[in-house]
Amino acid sequence: MAPLGQTSQHQPWVEKYRPKQVKDVAHQDEVVRVLTNTLQTSNCPHMLFYGPPGTGKTTTALAVAHQLYGPELYRSRVLELNASDDRGINVVRTKIKGFAAVAVGSTQRQGGYPCPPFKIIILDEADSMTEDAQNALRRTMETYSKVTRFFFICNYISRIIEPLASRCAKFRFKPLSEEVMSSRIQHICNEEGLNLDAEALSTLGSISQGDLRRAITYLQGAARLYGSSITSSDLISVSGVVPVEVVESLFTACKIGNFDLANKEVNNIIAEGYPVSQVLSQVFDLIIESGELSDEQKARISQKLAEADKCLVDGADEYLQLLDAASDTIRALHNMPQEFSYET
Repeated sequence: MAPLGQTSQHQPWVEKYRPKQVKDVAHQDEVVRVLTNTLQTSNCPHMLFYGPPGTGKTTTALAVAHQLYGPELYRSRVLELNASDDRGINVVRTKIKGFAAVAVGSTQRQGGYPCPPFKIIILDEADSMTEDAQNALRRTMETYSKVTRFFFICNYISRIIEPLASRCAKFRFKPLSEEVMSSRIQHICNEEGLNLDAEALSTLGSISQGDLRRAITYLQGAARLYGSSITSSDLISVSGVVPVEVVESLFTACKIGNFDLANKEVNNIIAEGYPVSQVLSQVFDLIIESGELSDEQKARISQKLAEADKCLVDGADEYLQLLDAASDTIRALHNMPQEFSYET
């Protein structure tokens, strides 16, 4: 087993290989271009970063703040609040408002950093803030805009109230392409002395679904468990993705139309402890890619998978939901009428 590097033994690779400058953020060319100009002028608006997880939103916000203030002023000029922090209406009225209200001196450039005369408040996962808390921020943003800038980071821009969104410059972060992810993963493998073949690299790209943070986490987990030579099956085992043959066995039982066989496959999945929501997601992929099914059959099955997934989110029993989805899939595949359905 090859040595994995002294530093990486004690530091998550997600942090170790996090870009420190805006120009190093991968695949977000438009965002990088605009923010690079912003850094040169130090004229920074309120900003809203939105897009899928693991595409560089938080990294970009932190990089902008670090490049504006440098390590010395960063602590006093930047307030970072995550979803794990209390960000209800009382915190907005006290902690955030208190930090935003205090003016800062017009510090000259220090150590090559612009050090503009305003502070930055970074609100990560802002879409999890209550509507009341977001409404309380509106007045704060307007009142203290001369001395404070807000960076909002979220996955779903639709969950940010319009009055906040309209006050910000919006930056959309695209899902990372497989080529970009492969390039970044290959760089980490070279740095850490790992051997990843083409199949494993392709598998890592598909199971992480454009989320580079997730891909790096899977890679580090596999390196810890299996050493420097990592195969496709090693990555699947650490990722929690259900093996393809398990999902195909369930789908085959449904195609045969044998309810007892389908029930047996469902029982096997539950006994193995596979997450049913992940099984439903992979069954959906199989359905969509299948060339044997009509559009109506795909629609019926997809609707049932969506209903089962919603029930799981609401806390329903995994066995019953998967069995219900399997029985409805059998009916759709064999063009049986959907006479009734059970609500769990």
